[in-house]
This record gives sequence, C-alpha cells and structure tokens, in this order.
Amino acid sequence: MNPQAKLIFMTSLLLGTTITISSNHWIMAWAGLEINTLAVLPLISKSHHPRSVEAATKYFLTQAAASALVLFSSMTNAWHTGQWDITQLSHPTSGLILTSAIAMKLGLVPFHFWFPEVLQGSPLSTGLLLSTIMKLPPITLLYMTSPSLNPTLLTILALLSTALGGWMGLNQTQVRKILAFSSISHLGWMAIIIIYNPKLTLLNFYLYTMMTATVFLTLNSMKVLKLSTLMTAWTKVPSLNAMLLLTLLSLAGLPPLTGFLPKWLIIQELTKQEMIATATLMALLSLLSLFFYLRLAYCTTITLPPHTTNHMKQWRTGKPTNVLIAILATMSIALLPISPLILALV
Repeated sequence: MNPQAKLIFMTSLLLGTTITISSNHWIMAWAGLEINTLAVLPLISKSHHPRSVEAATKYFLTQAAASALVLFSSMTNAWHTGQWDITQLSHPTSGLILTSAIAMKLGLVPFHFWFPEVLQGSPLSTGLLLSTIMKLPPITLLYMTSPSLNPTLLTILALLSTALGGWMGLNQTQVRKILAFSSISHLGWMAIIIIYNPKLTLLNFYLYTMMTATVFLTLNSMKVLKLSTLMTAWTKVPSLNAMLLLTLLSLAGLPPLTGFLPKWLIIQELTKQEMIATATLMALLSLLSLFFYLRLAYCTTITLPPHTTNHMKQWRTGKPTNVLIAILATMSIALLPISPLILALV
C-alpha cells in the first residue's frame, strides 16, 4: 500500500477514535464511529484477495447497521427527553437499542459472527487494529452511558460471550480465529462489570490491549498464521517464542502474570455486588479459554523433537527482537506485583 495512503487512513482512524471518545453530543459520537469504519476498510482489503474483500464487505455491513442503531437509539432518547447529551440516556428503550448496537460494534454474542471471519480475512497488522483500537470508541460510549444501561441484558450478553468465545475457539487451527474468539471472551469480562465499576472495564481493556498487541506483533514478526507453522517457529527466534508462551498464559489469566489482575478484581467486585453465582460461572467459563491458550502455548514452545512435523524447519534469524515487542511482552508478564500502584492510578 502507498505510504501516503496508509498515513491518511491511520490519521483518520485516530481522528475518528478521538472524536468519539471526546464528544458529548450523540451526532458527533456517531460521526467519529463512521470515520473509523471508513478508515479501516481499505486496511482490511489492501491485499486484494477475495477473502480480504469479503471480510471488508462483512465489516462494512455490520458496522453500518450498528451505526444506524446508535443513531436510532439517540433519536428515540431525544424524542422522549429533548436531550442529545450522551450521559443523559434516560429512556429505557433507547438503552436497550444502544446496548444491542454497541454489542454489534464490539462483536459480543449473539452479534459476534462477523468478527472471526473479518479477522481471518485481514492481515495481522490490521487484525491488531480491529482487536484493540477499534474497540475503544464503543467501550467509551458504554462507559459514558453505564448508569442507565440494563444490568440483566448486559449480564446475559457477557455470560454468553465468555461461554461461546471459549467454546468456539476450541477446535480452531487458524491463529487469527483463535485470537478473535479470545477477544470475544475478554469482551464478556468487560461487559459484565461495566455497570457496577466502569473503571475496572477500562483497566481490563488497557491490559487486554497490551497483551493482544504483544501476541499480534510477535506472530507478525514470525510470519505465523496457523498452528502448524507455529510448531516450527521455535527454530527461528527461540527467545521470542518463550516470551509468546508467557504472554499467552497471561492472556489466559494465570496468577503470577499481568492478565490475572483484571479477572481477580472483576470477580472480587461481582462478589461485593452479591452476584456469587455469576462470578463462579465466569471463573468456570474462563477455563474454556485457558484450554485453547494452553494449546497455542504448547504449539509455541513445547513441540520439540521427537514430535516431528511435515514442515521444513525455519532458519534462525540473527535479527534482534523489536524493542516495542520486548517492552510490551515485559509489561504483559510482570505488572501484577505493582497492582496497588495501577489501582491508585485508575
């Protein structure tokens, strides 16, 4: 892709995100979401492969439908209350429509079908954008309207997302699809707590973004797209593979690593809200995701000979690891001891 065109699209992406997260008026938020969608479409379809074009079409249709629902929800609210302010979403029907629209934007179950397909048709660099920065504007809208949302609906969406995100990722062999279902599962954890403690949702999102960015950048540097390629990648950059193993276990939420922090805090908050059954169910459902993270981790580092594969071994590259990947990987693994400081900042 032409560097000037790429610069324009990336600038538009940042502009759309900034407009949405800093707006008070529904029309401005909607305009930001539209700029975002239009800016990311060329990045999805830049390889001109039929699958990329299909992914871009699916992405456009779902995002356009979700944006129309956001507009419909805000107009319904304005019709009943005379308010266009985002924080004044007081009409219950508007709240339900908005929750559905944001669920569609984010890819929460049952509006999740587009997300794995779109991620599978996109390059890894665009997949990183779709999994992280494209989720920020919808989550910000949820954050701003959280006092007036329907807790029952959000809890159901969150439980379904965590269950299906873990369950449907079990039999995948394509790494991008596994990461898509991982994203759906994490979004379930964010959605369940947004009404009771919105700041925890943002903390979870930041840590999830950091860990997912590490995984995507590592896979991109190793040129890995499926599990069979991942099995032979240990010969290429052994140190990077060890980092990827720990980052995947951190994404799964295992205790001494950074990813345990949001899960721990969310379960603690749900217990405070006397939602013991929900907290137990969420913890049990996260075991499903743990299985496919362990599968990825196994393929990453533990498939040494005599487990022979039919793929040719890759040459070890003498290139040093990218500094950004090194910093992100360190943060994805080692932030748990400074959790009091993180909570004080949040």
